[in-house]
Amino acid sequence: MGQAMHHYSVFETAGGFCAIAWNSVGITQFQLPTRSEEATERNLLRRLPGAEPATPTAEIVEAVAAVRRYFDGEETDFSAFKLDLGEQDAFFEQIYAAARRLDWGHTTTYGALAKQLGAGPEAARDVGQAMARNPVPLIIPCHRVLAAGGKVGGFSAPGGSVAKARMLELEGVHVEPPPPAQQSFGF
Repeated sequence: MGQAMHHYSVFETAGGFCAIAWNSVGITQFQLPTRSEEATERNLLRRLPGAEPATPTAEIVEAVAAVRRYFDGEETDFSAFKLDLGEQDAFFEQIYAAARRLDWGHTTTYGALAKQLGAGPEAARDVGQAMARNPVPLIIPCHRVLAAGGKVGGFSAPGGSVAKARMLELEGVHVEPPPPAQQSFGF
């Protein structure tokens, strides 16, 4: 089975410029907002070299509208959109499916998600890895999966954990801002 053609579109939201990529099966990549159209497009093409800009299909138009509503602060549900994440580890597929069931304004932790899937606490790290590699952040709402104790945890998108905290705030979830980076080790 050959690599299906990827198309993409860059669009503006209240949060900045986003990009979405798709093939004949479904959405394949999503780029969270950056401040510039060029940076967003560059970030997407780094992960999908050879993707072609195209006019969105009806479902992609709907997804774009949903993303815009989301960044306008409207409760939005992305769980019905078809995805094509390519070859995924079976456990990652389960993790993504579980994360997709997290509704607006609801959070869980890496450990709780692992436990929900019948895995031990050591699988929390796998959950974290799956979230870090999530090709469609927001559509698979990895920002709703937090570190233990409700701490924000990592976020590999532009803006890092600050962006994650901001997205949760849009949903009415308040998390402690990440502490400033340590300047020196306090021994």
